[in-house]
Amino acid sequence: MSLFTDKTVYSCPKENLNQKEKLCYDALEKLQISYQRVSHESVGTIEGCKEVEEVLGVEIVKNLFLCNAQKTDFYLVLMPGEKPFKTKFLSPQLNCSRLSFAPPEFMEELIGCTPGSASVLGLLKDKDFKVRLVIDKDLLNREYFGCHPMDNTSSLKIKTQDIIDKFLPYCDHTPTYVEL
Repeated sequence: MSLFTDKTVYSCPKENLNQKEKLCYDALEKLQISYQRVSHESVGTIEGCKEVEEVLGVEIVKNLFLCNAQKTDFYLVLMPGEKPFKTKFLSPQLNCSRLSFAPPEFMEELIGCTPGSASVLGLLKDKDFKVRLVIDKDLLNREYFGCHPMDNTSSLKIKTQDIIDKFLPYCDHTPTYVEL
């Protein structure tokens, strides 16, 4: 069964947007970041994004929202979707103890996303800078970046350099680059 009723790729939203999506699109417009967008059924895993990737012609980035055992340090980890994640490789690069997935309520509170919709665009909500952005260096070699606009019923294709050079400075988040 397909995720799509319509596989049209848009350069701007065509339907009613929720508040989180509006925040994303307003920021992209303000920063003059172009994108392509496609609407689809809710998809909550990177494996479920294969059809979305085919339609947009881009690999959706895997977004992991992690925390330390005390739930005081939070990390948004961006990495290629096909790469397996092993915390034992990440923790030493961040000089922290072993990390685990953060509870959903922290994800929603800090980056405005629910499980399955985590996105770099959620950093728009992190005004108190409680989330440390971590990016796998392999993503820097990709021309385009696939992500959700804080809601997993649509996906975007954005130039990676626009995320790095325009969006992250706008959010005032400096990434830590790692090799996973």
